[in-house]
Amino acid sequence: MERQALRQQLRSARHAFDEHEHAWRSAIITRRLVNHRLFRAAQHIACYLPNDAEVDLTSLMDCAWSMGKTVYLPVISATHHNRLHFLPYAPGDTLALNGFGIPEPVLRSRRVTALTRLDLVLTPLVGFDAWGHRLGMGGGFYDRTFAFLRRRQCWRKPHLLGVAFDVQKSPTELPHQHWDVPLEGVATESEVQLMRG
Repeated sequence: MERQALRQQLRSARHAFDEHEHAWRSAIITRRLVNHRLFRAAQHIACYLPNDAEVDLTSLMDCAWSMGKTVYLPVISATHHNRLHFLPYAPGDTLALNGFGIPEPVLRSRRVTALTRLDLVLTPLVGFDAWGHRLGMGGGFYDRTFAFLRRRQCWRKPHLLGVAFDVQKSPTELPHQHWDVPLEGVATESEVQLMRG
């Protein structure tokens, strides 16, 4: 199946949940993540604010803050084409809508965090497969931002962990390109499945 058609099919699957089901499925995924060794060991965790029926990790961020961890959110770079910066985010911080209507920290008042400072990056996605391939929204932001990880022979930080609902898993290998950055694993309602590391 062509990437765009597959993307639409998988987006529709996650949109099929009503508000209550979306919330409890997100809570199950959050619980699995919070109890996982990658989360427990991480001090610097990149997260995201949910958009387009993505898994809601708001309570995970609350848990991270209560454990003394630093949470970061992605910001679309104005100077580096289709790349992300990650800025620290704390309760009450000012957010502004980016060009896609997604809230993000205000860049002008913050310093950009070095990607290698991040221990764990929780990535939103549209679809995934058992080989660690990720299908995003099509902008290539995460692939361009974390391209340096493709050159590594072993997994060091940051760990890239996809976050999705079970219905977003493709039963077959997703179409992928040489520039796609594979995930180390994916967290769903069923499990946190590690493919690498």
